[in-house]
Amino acid sequence: MLLMGDEVRRTQQGNNNAYCQDNELSWFDWSCVEKHQDLRRFVKEMIKFTQSLHLFAQEYFLQIDEDPQFPHLIWHGVKLGQPDWSDHSHTLACTLHFPEKQERLHIIFNAYWETLTFELPPPLEPHSTWCRIVDTALSAPEDFCPPEIAPAVGQLEYAVAPRSSVVLMARWE
Repeated sequence: MLLMGDEVRRTQQGNNNAYCQDNELSWFDWSCVEKHQDLRRFVKEMIKFTQSLHLFAQEYFLQIDEDPQFPHLIWHGVKLGQPDWSDHSHTLACTLHFPEKQERLHIIFNAYWETLTFELPPPLEPHSTWCRIVDTALSAPEDFCPPEIAPAVGQLEYAVAPRSSVVLMARWE
């Protein structure tokens, strides 16, 4: 969830109820737009990306199993099909797939303080490959790559830096 100003690091010092504050706490500092243009670009690109996908325009919840006909979600951890739901877990991954529209994403979250290598699902077809859309550990503008120019991931694992997120998208060639 994004609030107005999050895209330029406007924090209100953690106050989510600043409506009655008429001071710097609730004012928008327009110099932040230029100062944090890399974050603003990242947020704009992420919004454009998610709005372009049929996966995120569903009227119904994604199924939580693999169904070749319907949009679905499969949970993972560092290992495929093995999410760690424990209280001390620092990782989570999932694959979102909309077979009819040939949309497939693999999303990875590493909240651990060390780099972890995550297994990736194999391609569904011989002419598909995973491409890196987002890696929050990379510097701008490499942190977000539009799907049409996103670099291919050549193996079935991905090293995710500490406290970062990765979004991969299947591309059919």
